[in-house]
Order: sequence, then C-alpha cells, then structure tokens
Amino acid sequence: MSDLLELNGLTKAYPGVVANDDVSFRVARGGVHALLGENGAGKSTLVKTIYGLVKPDRGTMRLDGRPFAPAEPRAARAAGVAMVFQHFSLFEALSVAENVALGMEDPPRSRDLARRIREVSETYGLPLDPHARVGDLSAGERQRVEIVRCLLQDPRLLIMDEPTSVLTPQEVEILFETLRKLAGEGTSILYISHKLEEIRTLCDAATILRGGRVVGECDPREASAAELAERMVGAKLTAPRARGAAQGGAVLTVSGLSLKPVSQFGTPLRDIALELRAGEVLGIGGVAGNGQDELLGALSGERRTGPGTIMMAGRDLSRLGPTERRAAGLLTAPEERLGHAAAPDMTLTENAALTGAARRGMLRHGFLNWHRARSFAETVIEAFDVRTPGAHVAARALSGGNLQKFVIGREVMQDPRVLVVNQPTWGVDASAAAAIRQALLDLAAGGAGVIVISQDLDEILAISDRFAALNEGRLGASVPTSELTMERIGLMLGGAHDMEAAHV
Repeated sequence: MSDLLELNGLTKAYPGVVANDDVSFRVARGGVHALLGENGAGKSTLVKTIYGLVKPDRGTMRLDGRPFAPAEPRAARAAGVAMVFQHFSLFEALSVAENVALGMEDPPRSRDLARRIREVSETYGLPLDPHARVGDLSAGERQRVEIVRCLLQDPRLLIMDEPTSVLTPQEVEILFETLRKLAGEGTSILYISHKLEEIRTLCDAATILRGGRVVGECDPREASAAELAERMVGAKLTAPRARGAAQGGAVLTVSGLSLKPVSQFGTPLRDIALELRAGEVLGIGGVAGNGQDELLGALSGERRTGPGTIMMAGRDLSRLGPTERRAAGLLTAPEERLGHAAAPDMTLTENAALTGAARRGMLRHGFLNWHRARSFAETVIEAFDVRTPGAHVAARALSGGNLQKFVIGREVMQDPRVLVVNQPTWGVDASAAAAIRQALLDLAAGGAGVIVISQDLDEILAISDRFAALNEGRLGASVPTSELTMERIGLMLGGAHDMEAAHV
C-alpha cells in the first residue's frame, strides 16, 4: 500500500514550549491512521499544520508524492484535505447551510445544498436542520455540522478529531462503516480519539506522541486499550476504584420539571423527575441535542423553569438563582469549558474566584481577597495535576484536558452536596479522564450526590450506580448500571423508555 501523506522532521515551537519536535510518520493511501497522545502532546498543532492553519518552523510534508505546504486551509482543501475540528470553526449567527457553504469553493444553490445536507446527515445518522441557526445548536449538534461539512467535500485525506462523542453505539457503527467504505475507495483517514477501544476497532496503524515527539508506532489492533494508554503517558494507569452501593437518603429530588426552549431550535424539558441519593452517581445519557444543556441550566439556576420543583435536602431551590443554589451546595460544571465553565481571557485565579468566592471564603465586606483566590487556584492546580506554568495563566492557554481538570477540580474542591457535570471528560486523554472520574467517585464516596450527564457510554458504565436516558427532553426511568448492555442503552437513548418502567 503506497503512502498518501508523508511528514518529515516537522518542528513547531511557541514561547516556552516545543509543540512538535522533529515529528516524522506516514499515512498510507486508504489507511485509517490513529494519532494518539495525551492532551498537550502536540496532536492539535500537528493536524493544524497539515490543514494549513500553522506554519512549521522546520520540516517538510509530501502529499501524494508531491511537496505539500498549504499556506491556508483553502489550499489544503483544494489539495483534497478536510478536517473535522474538536473545537468548532463555525459562525453562530449563520445557519447550518450557510456555514457549510463557507467551506466550499463553489457551493451549489441554497436549495440544492440544503437537500445534500439532509441526505448526508441522514445517511450517517446525524440529523441536522440545514436552516437552523448554529448559535441555537448544542455543542454536539455543532460537531455534526463539522462532520457533514467535511463529508460533502469528498476528500482524499480526512482528519477527524474526536468525531464520535455525540453518537450512540449504533450511530458509531454506522459512521465506522462509512469510514471503512471511504478507506476502501482510497481515502486516507487521520483519526484522533481518546476512546481507545474505537482506535482498536477502526484503525490499522497508530503514531504515538508524547511531549511533542513521536515515541512509537504500532498496529492498535494488536494492543489492548490499557497498553495504548500506558504508551501514551509513559506510565502505568490505574482504573477508577470500585465503590459499594450508595447508602444515603435522597439529597436531590426533582419532580414535574418543565422548561420552554430558548428558541425554535431548542429542546424543551418535559416533566423531568429524578431522585439522587447521597453517595450516589447517577448517569444521564442522550444523543446531543436532546436537552442536556437545558437540564444542566435548569438545575444550576441559569434557566428559570416553569412547572416543577427542585428540592435539596428538604429545601425548595426552584425559584433560586445560580448564586443562591451554589451557596446551598448545588454546584455544576457545564459542557462548554471555554466560554461557559471558564472565561477564556481571565486567569486561573480569576476563574477560581468566579465560582468559588462565596464557598471558599474569598469575600469580605464586598471585597475579594486575591490571596485566597490565588491560593485556591494553586490548590486545584496541584491536586488535579493541571499542567500550567501557574495560576496567573489565562484559561485559553491551557490544553483542553488540563482546563477540564481545572474546571472539575474547582467544583469538587468546594465540597458540594450535589455536583452536576455535563460531558466531564469530552476530548480528554486517558490519564486526565481517569483522574476526573476518580475525583467524581471520591466525591460520591464522601457523601455527595453526583449527576454525570455524558455521551460517553463507557464512562457512564464505569462510574455510575444508575442510568437514565434523556430523549427529546424527556428523562426515562433509571436502571441500575449493573443490569445494562450497550444494546439496551442504545434502545433507551432512542426513546424506548416504556420498557424501563419496571426499573424505577
């Protein structure tokens, strides 16, 4: 099998860090090649170089045997390179179809493009309304736009960065079948995912990065997920420690909770009911766009609800805002870490103060004690192994996994009575994911109630005591995770809630 893409000695340095250090490897024509590494290992810089977003300091690339040095993404696309980004490159004020058209040199008429978007999105099990405004879409739905936009380009090289985080197991298999068909027709795929079982299932080659350097290559089909993870981090990983069954009484009770959507493209919450016990982890799963963001907003107090009640330890929180709910011990960590969970241009100290000022005693007579804020941020950085020069660094300067560890750590270390997290390990490497999951388990072991809203079903099965599916704004009855199979979860995610009525 000949090579489509060849990288030789690519090096890229930024002030204080070498992102890529003499990176060389090849991607076979028609091959599905995994790029593995921790957050901050240099994967993003490398694929941005291939896509024309970053100019290397040294090194060369060849595409189909010819020198390849795209000065911009348009040049890369013209050469047949398409990329699905982990962090979205979309204009929120424009529609889905308008965003797709911006990535095409000669887009068809609007009506024809809308038809093609519907056809492609339905083929891959990623339903999209071409006329929906991107600003009204959830993070998962925005990722669907990125995937469909790339598939419309008929690329020779398709770079995919965490493409399956929004899919059910059945939809993942549909996507994998499509990728295998593309590979069989000669399209090369460079695949980035922290879901190592996906890598083992789909990919026929892998390059492993650590600290910006290539530390190994392998056939992932011949290695276990644990072996791949340990080669990525250079150390042995410990799986989250198992816990006994939850013993506490109800710490959070939600009944009859409904919420109107903020726009015609939003998802209303419909008569949500749940009970969370002290010391328990409740997993809530759902395909993107089924009300996950709305549920977290309703619980956090960011969205004022209509009918229904939210009771925590006998206190009605239904009409309280986010600050009052935090003071009562109901803390949340939203899915969008950069812009919602953390202010991008604020330092880690400032971000620590944004949610921790009251519960960590940083306020006195209306003034913020900056020494305490900095000390709290430094404590989170140390306890959660956040890789950063210090608390003075802006949030946007951290890699996705390190910022996520900081966001989760900031909430965990405020000793919540209830913590609700949405997508706690989305786009996070195996080492960081293990640390975050262990922190959530430890929090529950200490008596807190934890709700994990996640599209990572392996994560839900690994750390949850019970599971409930969210579909079109309705929450099905909960089922002990010990009774679940992937097939049953897939049916629940698709709306088959009636079959779960006996498992409340």
